[in-house]
Amino acid sequence: MMRVEVILGVVFVVVVVLGCLKNGEAVGVGLSDNFYAESCPEVESIVRAGVQSASLTDPTTPAALLRLMFHDCQVQGCDASILVNADGVITKSSEMGSTKNFGIRKRELISLVKSAVEAVCPRRISCADILVMAAREAVAFSGGPRIIRLPLGRRDSINPPNAGLADASLPHADIGLDSTLQLFAKKGMTIEESVAILGAHTLGVTHCINLQSRLYSTRKSNATNQNPAFELSLKTRCPQLAGPTASKISFMQNDLTSVIFDNEYFVNSMRGRGLLNVDSDMAVDSRTRPFVEKFAEDQGAFFRAFSSAFVKLSSYGVLTGNRGVVRRSCGALD
Repeated sequence: MMRVEVILGVVFVVVVVLGCLKNGEAVGVGLSDNFYAESCPEVESIVRAGVQSASLTDPTTPAALLRLMFHDCQVQGCDASILVNADGVITKSSEMGSTKNFGIRKRELISLVKSAVEAVCPRRISCADILVMAAREAVAFSGGPRIIRLPLGRRDSINPPNAGLADASLPHADIGLDSTLQLFAKKGMTIEESVAILGAHTLGVTHCINLQSRLYSTRKSNATNQNPAFELSLKTRCPQLAGPTASKISFMQNDLTSVIFDNEYFVNSMRGRGLLNVDSDMAVDSRTRPFVEKFAEDQGAFFRAFSSAFVKLSSYGVLTGNRGVVRRSCGALD
C-alpha cells in the first residue's frame, strides 16, 4: 500500500511540474538568480554575445539598450511591451507612438537575440528577460559594473500596448528633482539609488528638442549651479528657432565620454554642466548633493549603488508565473 502511495505521489509531482512548465510558463514562480539554470543555462552567454557583437559595430548600442530598457520598465514594469509593433488588427497602436519614445533604438536587436535564444531554448525565455539582460550586458561592455546579480523569470505582456499609457507613464524631459525622487521611491529606491540610476545619463546623447524648454522657458529651474558659459554653448548648438525637425536631428553628447559608462556625469553636474534640469538640480539640493559629490569622487561607490538601483527598477511590477507569457516573437502578441 505504501509503495502505491509513493508511486502516486511521484506521478502527481511530475504532472504538476510539467503543467507548470508548459510553454515556459512557471505558474506562481517569482524572480530568482538561477531561474534558467536548468531550462536554458546558455541564455546569458547568448545575450552577451549578441550585445557585444552589436556594440563593436555600433558603439552607441549600449546607450540605446539602456534607454530602451528604462522606457519599457517605466510603463507597467519590464514586460517587453515596448517591443510590440502595431499590426492594425490585434495591436492597434504601439508604445513607439508616444512622443516620449522619440529616439528609441535597437528594438530590432532584441528580436535578433530572441531568435538566437529560441534556436537553443524554444519558448522558455521571455523577451522581457532578454531586454533586461541585454541592458545589463550593455552597461558592462561600456565599462560599467561587470557583474550585476540579476533575478530572472519575467513574463511578457499579453495586452496590446498603449501609446497613451506610455505618454502618461514616462517622465518628461523637464521633470524636476522632486518628481524624479518620487518616481524612483515608488520602485523602492533610496535617494542614493535614485541619484545613482540617473547616472545612466553618462551614456548617449540628449536631443535638442528635449532641451528647448530648459534653455528658453521663462520658468527657470531653481538650480544655482548652471555654468553660464556651458549654457551659452548649449544655446549655440540648440538655437530656439531651429524648428522641430532640426531640434530632433541636433543633439548634445551627455558628456565627453558618452560611450563609456563612468562617473563623468556626476563630475559635470558638480561643475554646473548638467544638460537637463534634474542633472543640474541634484548637485545643489541638500538631499542629493552628498551623493553627487560621493559618486563624482568615487566611481566604485557609484557602480555599487547603480547595480542595486538597476535590480530594483528591473524587478518592480513585473509579470511572473501565469500572469504573463513567453512570446514566440518579441514584436508581436501571440
